[in-house]
Amino acid sequence: MPRPAPDFHTQRPEHLPVTPVPPLPEVDPGDAERASTTYSHYRTGLSNHRTGLSEHRTSLSEYRTDLSTHRTDLSENRTEMSMRRTGMSYQRTRLSVERTMMSVIRTSLSLIGFGFTIFQFFGHLQTSQMISASSHAPRNFGTALVAMGLVLLTMGIVYHLRMMLELRRQRVGMHEQGLVHAESGFPVSMALITAAMLWVLGMLAIVSMVFGMGTLG
Repeated sequence: MPRPAPDFHTQRPEHLPVTPVPPLPEVDPGDAERASTTYSHYRTGLSNHRTGLSEHRTSLSEYRTDLSTHRTDLSENRTEMSMRRTGMSYQRTRLSVERTMMSVIRTSLSLIGFGFTIFQFFGHLQTSQMISASSHAPRNFGTALVAMGLVLLTMGIVYHLRMMLELRRQRVGMHEQGLVHAESGFPVSMALITAAMLWVLGMLAIVSMVFGMGTLG
């Protein structure tokens, strides 16, 4: 999970008041002891001035370090969120492929069911001698609808498999580049399982219609 952004309360240190450099004292060259004491006080003032500037530079350096750490944490959080958004985009793409497969299933089911119904209906009419037994056009039309549904379903299954394999391959490649977390987060496709069962049912129906044998005959 992405780390929460750290609380950042570091305040920029206040700028030290600009203190002028102490003026060079005037001493009596004839009084060496007094001149030495005066210059010693002057050097002490300069040293205190340099110490204050050094402390201020140290505070600024610590402030810059804190800013750099804060920016690093924010960058890591942004990277984590970007990786998760990429993973979610893959999941949305996978669900889109699932919805496409479900649309193919609905269309194929309609064709297979409608074609098998026409075939059985006109078969019963011929058996009851309500229509001519030599009229095979309606039954051929029903068989053609079932065959069309099987072809459409087969194409949908092949398309679904190719898309899912391509998505998995791309996800593995992005995982190796450190752009996503898991190599594969795709569960078993329920739409694909349903399509496979419908394909088997359609094959049983077409065998029953063409050869008059099977469990649906």
